[in-house]
Amino acid sequence: MLELSHITAGYTPRAPVVRDLSLTVADGEALGLLGPSGCGKSTLARVAALLHRPYAGTVVLAGEPVRGFRFRAPRARRTLVGVVFQQPRLAADPRLTLRALIADPARATGRFTELADRADALADAVGLGGDLLRRRPPEVSDGQLQRACLARALLLRPRLLICDEMTAMLDASTTAALVAVVEDYRREHDAALLAVGHDRVLLNRWCDSVREFPTTP
Repeated sequence: MLELSHITAGYTPRAPVVRDLSLTVADGEALGLLGPSGCGKSTLARVAALLHRPYAGTVVLAGEPVRGFRFRAPRARRTLVGVVFQQPRLAADPRLTLRALIADPARATGRFTELADRADALADAVGLGGDLLRRRPPEVSDGQLQRACLARALLLRPRLLICDEMTAMLDASTTAALVAVVEDYRREHDAALLAVGHDRVLLNRWCDSVREFPTTP
């Protein structure tokens, strides 16, 4: 599903945070990427999600080389990947209600009518309903907002889900609930998962295998 080969990436060419790293996530596989904060694993996750162009290396998604990143990637390529970030408040438009936030990818792709029922079903699956869906991000907790962000990531039925420290800001019960939603989705759609985090116990329980992110001295 995903092949990253000899990726070097960062935000300053002379000091990349990812150096010559390769990994593969097969169809239906759950791979954990373990590492401390600041080691570069989130940058690699953004490369995998087609949100950040690497300085060097190749990305192959669903068997096809990736040649465009961010809005230069064809929509059909971008929508193969769903992403949930660590900090939901940085990933959510504060002007939108949670219902509108979940449905936002459907509007962006011109499929709102087609996917309206699915958006409602996903809201229910992640534990949101009633008055909560009428509230905006400043009016809900981090856990409630992250539930909406996960539902949004699943709306277009991605074949690869990238969870970048998805549960780092959540309590144990919310963590368990969201991991269960991800696993239900993966079983239903045979989707692949790249789970990025620093919690070895969680990644070992959640993923088929765990790889430690290489750190430089």
